[in-house]
Amino acid sequence: MTAPAGMTAPPALTAARRLVVKIGSALVVDPARGAPRAAWLAGVAADITDLRARGTEVIVVSSGAIALARRSLGLTRKRLRLEEKQAAAAVGQIRLAQAWAEALSAQGLTAAQLLLTLEDTEDRRRYLNARATLHTLLALGAVPVINENDTVATAEIRFGDNDRLAARVAEMTEADQLVLLSDIDGLYTADPRRDPAAAHISIVPALTPEIEAMGGEPPPGYSSGGMRTKLVAARIATQAGCAMAIARGQPEGRLADRPLTALAEGARCTWFLPAPEGRSARKRWIAGALAPLGAFVVDAGAARALGAGRSLLPAGVRAVEGVFERGDPVLVRGPDGAALARGLSAYASGDAARIAGHRSDEIEAVLGWRGRDEMIHRDDLVLIGG
Repeated sequence: MTAPAGMTAPPALTAARRLVVKIGSALVVDPARGAPRAAWLAGVAADITDLRARGTEVIVVSSGAIALARRSLGLTRKRLRLEEKQAAAAVGQIRLAQAWAEALSAQGLTAAQLLLTLEDTEDRRRYLNARATLHTLLALGAVPVINENDTVATAEIRFGDNDRLAARVAEMTEADQLVLLSDIDGLYTADPRRDPAAAHISIVPALTPEIEAMGGEPPPGYSSGGMRTKLVAARIATQAGCAMAIARGQPEGRLADRPLTALAEGARCTWFLPAPEGRSARKRWIAGALAPLGAFVVDAGAARALGAGRSLLPAGVRAVEGVFERGDPVLVRGPDGAALARGLSAYASGDAARIAGHRSDEIEAVLGWRGRDEMIHRDDLVLIGG
C-alpha cells in the first residue's frame, strides 16, 4: 500500500541534517549468548560513519542493558520484578556502553553515554540541560548513545519506553528524521505473523484513528517494544516536524549488518511524514525564538532564489559575519544589508567563510571533507516577513 497520487515522496535518509536512530534489544543482544552482536554493531557504526561524512549528525537511542545482564545474573525467566530489572540495568548498562564504545571507536568515533528518562524530557529545566549537553556533544563530534535510566525508575519499566524516548530526543534536538530499527520492515494493515493477507504500508501521510488501530502486541523475546509504541513515537515525532521510519534492523542480503545503508538504498520500510503544522511550528520557532549569532551576506541571485523557496547555496554567499557553530541561528542579509531571512547554518563560521562563493561540488576540495550542499537548507530557513 502506498501514498495517494500526488503525495509527498518519502525523505532521503542521506539528506538528513540530524538523525536519531533507535535500536531495540533484540538487535543489540544475541539471546543465545546474552552478549552483544559485535558484527552487527560494527556495521551500524560504519553506517553512522558514512552518514557523518555526508554531513548528517547521528544520535543513537539503544536498548539492551537489561538483556545483556540477564544471563550473568541468572535472571532468565521472561517476567522480572521491578527491582530485578533495575539491578540488571545497572550491570548491563556498563556492557552496553562498552559495546557501543568499541564499535564506534573502530571507526574513529567517540561514543558518549547519556541516561535519560521521559521525565527528563518533560521537566523544562532538565529538558534544557539535556538538550544543551546533546548539542555540545554533537558540536564536539561525539556520537551520543542514549538509553532509558532504568536503574532509578520509580514505576514499572513499561513496553516501548525507548521508542517514546527516541521520539522525545528527536523533538528535543530538532532532528528532521527518526529511524526505528526493528524486526519488521514497517507497518502492515494487520499483524503479518498472523494474517498472510496483511498489506505493507510504505507511506503514512497522517496518523488517523485507522492507522493507530493497526498497532499490535509486543513481539516475544527480549524486545520490549511493539507496533503500538512505535505509533505513539510516530505521533510525537511527526507533530514536531520530524519524519519517522520503521525499518528492519537486519535486512536480507549483503546489507544484513548495514541497516541504515540498506534504508538509504531503498529498502522497504514505512515512512511517517511530518505534520505540516509541525514544520510550520518549527519554522515559527526559527523565525521568532532564536537570537542570531552571525549572518550571511548574499548576492542578488541568491536573494531571488531564497524568495522562490530555495535553499541558500555557498556560491551565493559573499560574506560571513560573526562566530557560530553548525546548527546555530544566523541572519541572511541581501546585497544592501537588509535582513532577508533567518535560518540554521549547516556549517560553522570558519568553514562557511572558506566555502563562501564556491560551488557545492567544490566543498570537499576546499574543506577536505564533504558536508551539506547547502549553507542553509530551505527546511531550516524562514523568510523574514514571509
